[in-house]
Amino acid sequence: MNILDKIILDKRKEVALKKEYIPIQVLEKTPFLVRKTISLVDKLKNSKTGIIAEFKRKSPSKSVINDTATVEDVAIGYENAGVCGMSVLTDEIYFGGTLDDLILARESCNLPVLRKDFVIDEYQLLEAKAFGADVILLIAAVLTKQEIKQFSEFAKRLGLDVLLEVHNEEELQKSIMPNIDMLGVNNRNLKTFEVSLDMSKQLASLIPDDFVKVSESGISSVEAIQELKPYGYQGFLIGENFMKTDNPGKSAKEFITKLKIYGHL
Repeated sequence: MNILDKIILDKRKEVALKKEYIPIQVLEKTPFLVRKTISLVDKLKNSKTGIIAEFKRKSPSKSVINDTATVEDVAIGYENAGVCGMSVLTDEIYFGGTLDDLILARESCNLPVLRKDFVIDEYQLLEAKAFGADVILLIAAVLTKQEIKQFSEFAKRLGLDVLLEVHNEEELQKSIMPNIDMLGVNNRNLKTFEVSLDMSKQLASLIPDDFVKVSESGISSVEAIQELKPYGYQGFLIGENFMKTDNPGKSAKEFITKLKIYGHL
């Protein structure tokens, strides 16, 4: 069993327990449910840098990345740096995140906040909105075409932007549908955790222009972004590169400043 299969197995157990612990009726009464969300799509379309910065404590491939930074400080730092959006890992077992991180991020900044987790049930979309998310991640590798359709439609009813993540052409072909806003190409193979920007380059021409293209993982330099921009990418999800430093917000600011100089933006 590869790491992704293991994560999904644990996620199904976790969601089943949560449904008993916090019923849907409770989630439906939260104040955030009626809140108007902030569109990440709009931010990316109007940005010259397109950085989506992540809050991530650990990962299965790197173990602990940063266990001292607080969500509040990082969210404020990212906003000051001028990022387009903030991605928050909410998986606890493998990434050390919690739903509290989502609320803290939401309350600390005015950025669009992406809930990054392994969605396998509509309940998690309602949960995302109830805890302050603006954007939801769907991973094609773990969902059927019907599930992608069902979840993306439900997300739109909740007012959430949808980022659909793919790793290869087969996943891309089953994912092109009207309720997807952004198509993200993950440069990391979720089964081996190896990283290569070639995947973003290979799939770029196959993504219709009505989707915002996002490149994810393995982007650790300004040069990588400059390399990907000619392929039509408007969004760049950066996690470990900022989080592995003592001050992720400061690192993001320096990166964006360099990007502006480098690209004469």
